[in-house]
Amino acid sequence: MKNFKKLKVWQTGMDIVVRSYALTKLFPVEEKYGLTSQINRASVSIPSNISEVSSRDSSKEHKYYLQIALGSCFELETQILIVERLNLAEKNLIDELKVMIDEEQKMLMSFIKKL
Repeated sequence: MKNFKKLKVWQTGMDIVVRSYALTKLFPVEEKYGLTSQINRASVSIPSNISEVSSRDSSKEHKYYLQIALGSCFELETQILIVERLNLAEKNLIDELKVMIDEEQKMLMSFIKKL
């Protein structure tokens, strides 16, 4: 698992980061230290923790970092649902990101079960 960049779960996580940053750029300035910061940190945490797995030797450690990535994924989903309720972005942008997050959650859960 040393080459994390080849993992689809990591690649999707990176795509989520790009999409999340694009979405938060559309938010009002007053959200800079609120939802914008929270969303960007949660999205970056997903692929960061997946890559962290590649430096670990035990499957227990692998599982730990993948669970952190999964937790960040659920955190991000909640934040996107808040964005949706507050009407801070267009529905199609929100829906695209929700689909990506759902796919990432499924991949992470499958990956964790395999360990």
